[in-house]
Amino acid sequence: MAFEGLSSRLQNVFGKLKGKGKVSEEDVNEAMREVRLALLEADVNFKVVKEFVSKVKEKAIGQELEKSFTPGMTVIDIVNKELTELMGGSQSKLAKANKPPTVIMMVGLQGAGKTTTSGKLAKLLQKQNHKPLLVAADIYRPAAIKQLQVLGEQIKVPVFALGDQASPVDIAKQALAHAKEEHLDYVIIDTAGRLHIDEALMDELRQVHEAVSPDEVLLVVDAMTGQDAVNVADSFHQQLSLTGVVLTKLDGDTRGGAALSVKAVTGCPIKFAAMGEKIDSLEPFHPERMASRILGMGDMLSLIEKAQSNIDSEKAAELERKMRRAEFSFEDFLEQMEQVRKMGPLDQIVDMLPGMGKVKGMKDLKVDEKQMGRVEAIIRSMTHEEKQRPEMLNASRRKRIAAGSGTTIQDVNKLIKQFEDMRKMMKQFSSMMGGGKKKGKMPKGFKFPF
Repeated sequence: MAFEGLSSRLQNVFGKLKGKGKVSEEDVNEAMREVRLALLEADVNFKVVKEFVSKVKEKAIGQELEKSFTPGMTVIDIVNKELTELMGGSQSKLAKANKPPTVIMMVGLQGAGKTTTSGKLAKLLQKQNHKPLLVAADIYRPAAIKQLQVLGEQIKVPVFALGDQASPVDIAKQALAHAKEEHLDYVIIDTAGRLHIDEALMDELRQVHEAVSPDEVLLVVDAMTGQDAVNVADSFHQQLSLTGVVLTKLDGDTRGGAALSVKAVTGCPIKFAAMGEKIDSLEPFHPERMASRILGMGDMLSLIEKAQSNIDSEKAAELERKMRRAEFSFEDFLEQMEQVRKMGPLDQIVDMLPGMGKVKGMKDLKVDEKQMGRVEAIIRSMTHEEKQRPEMLNASRRKRIAAGSGTTIQDVNKLIKQFEDMRKMMKQFSSMMGGGKKKGKMPKGFKFPF
């Protein structure tokens, strides 16, 4: 995940403060030195870092921490609020025209993921019961038009294209007229990019802007480019008056500097973040939730939203009952695998759980799709009765399952062992949730079956 290094550094700093009965001005200064280093390492703009640290120190020292009941928590709370403020304070929603359609102009450099992001945004709007139109106005990049058409087909969203000989201005104008005729309520214009900012690109974008008067001008930037992403955002904003930023690859191995600097440097809010490659991986950006995740407090609201949109509530309630009674079967496990798959990568889901980053083995959790396929094949090779009663899987049955799934007996044995460990762990967690005093911990040597 993005911010991984920053997150662990900050959690270490605040871990030291939490244990203190009193926090002195010296403690705050020491913690802020560490925070400053952590932010600079995360590629956050140095002016932004200086201002951030200064604000936190001013508030923390002014809070009379010595008298505070939990002074360490007070400092963490201040940092959390300032981090949230740094990234925009609260969610910046997409504009909506008084009279449809709402026009969104997607801009950015080549390679930032503009075309894919246009498709993802159309999918997101579609899920919210809107009727978007994708517009292929990038006439220069080979296959850009075709790429958008393929995306449109995939998500069943219409794509307006006039080929690569028409001018982007004409394409945009005609697309707008077409959307009005067809009563479509959002027009997403995928414009051309360049490898770098030049006058010809900006001139063309200004002409398109003038022709359709967009309600939103969203800059798509690759979060993995760090400080460069902020510089690009600043240049585009000066020329085009951006209304928002979309960060792509925020799930990658990025230090997160762009997300923490872009609002402070440009004044433009981050409206969306792409947290994966799948077409439904674009999410509205919530500064308060992101700050919470960085500080290891989790992001339960996003997790609940993901679950609500992907998981059948009746099945979930039934599963919870089975987990409590330790009746969880291989059939339930298969069903659960499917539902979790819909929610996105497991490492991202774990990341949203408060404190889970500190559970040994959770931090480096990665899902191996091939292994998932093997697990599925093994379970599907079991009879209905075997799935329901794993205890009946003797040596001859295991041999038959291995042959039927194209795996080895060792693979089958390993899965059954991991499944038994998982059932024990679930029972422990359910007893914790139910108010039991037993402290939950991962069984020794436990690994997820996938």
